Amino acid sequence: MMAFKPNYNFERAERERAKQRKKQEKAQRRQAEEGAPEANAEADAGADQTAPDTAETAENGESNGA
Repeated sequence: MMAFKPNYNFERAERERAKQRKKQEKAQRRQAEEGAPEANAEADAGADQTAPDTAETAENGESNGA
């Protein structure tokens, strides 16, 4: 016996909504990447500068409260 009666139209509509949402998110992500390539480069450079700081705190024996 089935737990519930399948509602194929509802399920198809949910899949279509999910596809549209995914397309919109992808378009926004592409637009953001194209609009600010300099910001991405600066963020990458900043990531390199923060890595040694985290290594130093680990060497000093500091922990995150765990």
